[in-house]
Amino acid sequence: MTEPLQDFLTAHPWIYTLAALAMLAIAAIFANFVVKRILLRVLNHVLGRTVYGRDKELRRHGVIERLANIMPAFVIASGIALVPHLPAAAVTIVRNVANAFIIVTLAMALAAALNVVDTIYHRRPAARLKPIRSYIQIVKIAIYAIAAILMIATLIDRSPLILLSGLGAMAAVLILVFQDTLLSLVAGIQISSTDMVRVGDWIEMPALDADGDVVEIALHTVRVQNWDKTITTIPIRKLVTESFKNWRGMQEAGGRRIKRSVNLDQTSIRFLSEEEIGRLSRFRLLESYLKRKQLELREWNSRLGEKGAVTANTRRITNVGTFRAYVEAYIRAHPGIHQDMTILVRQLQPGPEGLPLEIYCFTKTVAWADYEAIQSDIFDHLISVLPEFGLSVFQSPSGADVRSWGMDRTALPRPARA
Repeated sequence: MTEPLQDFLTAHPWIYTLAALAMLAIAAIFANFVVKRILLRVLNHVLGRTVYGRDKELRRHGVIERLANIMPAFVIASGIALVPHLPAAAVTIVRNVANAFIIVTLAMALAAALNVVDTIYHRRPAARLKPIRSYIQIVKIAIYAIAAILMIATLIDRSPLILLSGLGAMAAVLILVFQDTLLSLVAGIQISSTDMVRVGDWIEMPALDADGDVVEIALHTVRVQNWDKTITTIPIRKLVTESFKNWRGMQEAGGRRIKRSVNLDQTSIRFLSEEEIGRLSRFRLLESYLKRKQLELREWNSRLGEKGAVTANTRRITNVGTFRAYVEAYIRAHPGIHQDMTILVRQLQPGPEGLPLEIYCFTKTVAWADYEAIQSDIFDHLISVLPEFGLSVFQSPSGADVRSWGMDRTALPRPARA
C-alpha cells in the first residue's frame, strides 16, 4: 500500500469500517449460499433415500429450510465485533438483533417439526381415537412464549431471569388474558381422558346448530361438518359445560332404532266375526297366533257357564289386537330388522288424533339411506294392509272432506211441504 493511500485511510477510518461491513455482508451471503445451495441439496438428497424424505406432505413443512436461515444471522452475530472503528452500541444492537432472529427462527423450526409429528401421528389408525393436535398447540404456545422472553432479553441485553422474576406479578394478568386457552386446555384433557368425542363421531348439538360428523378437534374449537355440508365451529369447552348427543353408541352397536307410530281411527276398532277370523287365518304370519288365541278364548269362555250366553261377558278377538300381533310377526320376519335387539309393538295413550300403535325395533344397518329405506318399506306395507283388518288410519279432516260432506247433504231428498 502506497504511503499517500495509507495516510488517506488513516485520516478517514470510516472507510475501513465500510470495507469490513461489506466483507461481513459478503461472508453472510456466501454462508447462506453454501448452506442452501450445497449442504441443503446434499442433505435433501440423503433424506430422499428414506421413506420420510420422499413424502411431499412432510417436506412441505420446511423444517430444514428454516434451520438453514440461521447461518447468515450466526455469521453476522459472530463477525460484527471484528469490524474496526464501529461504536460499541452499534455492535451490541446488531449482535442482539441477529441473535433474536436466530431465536425466532429456531422457534419456527421447532413448530414446523411439531407439525411433522402431528402429520405422522394422524396416519395411525388409532389417531382418531386420541387426537394430539390440542397438545401440540399447547407446546407451540409454550415454545413461542419462551422464544418471546428470550428475544426480549436478548434485545435489551439483559438476563432472561430478570424477565421471569417479573412474571410473578403479571400472573393474574396472564391468567385473565389466556383464560380461554386455559379453559380450552382443561376441556380438551377431559374430553380426551373420558373419550367423550372422537374425530369421525356423529354428534348433535341443537343449541349451536351442529348436527354432523366431527372433522377436527383443536385446542379451542371442535369443527363439525353438518349433513348439509356446512361447517359449525363449537368452542371445545361447550362440549363439557353443555349437553350434546353422540351417536357413536348406535354406530358401534350395529343397529339404528325405529320408533314410529301408526295412528288408528278409534271408530274402526271392533270385534272380528268368525268369517273374518277364518279369512285372516290364511295369513301366514297370523295362522299360529289365531289358532292359539282361539283355543285360549274357548277355554276361558267355557268356564263362564250360563253367563257365557251374554256376549259382553265373553272374551273375543279384536281387529286391533290381531293387527298388533300381525305387526310384531311381520317385524320379526323382516330381513332388515336386528332380531337380537329390542322388538316391541305397543299401544300408546289414545288421544284426539286416534290410537297410536308404536313400532319399536332396530335395523341391521346404521347407514342413513338404508335405514330410511327399511323404515319406509315397513310402514308402506302396514298402512296398506290395514283395510284387511277393518281398520283405518286417523287423519284430521281436510278441505276436501268438508266439501264432500257438503255435497252429501245437498244430495239428500228434501222433505215435502205441507
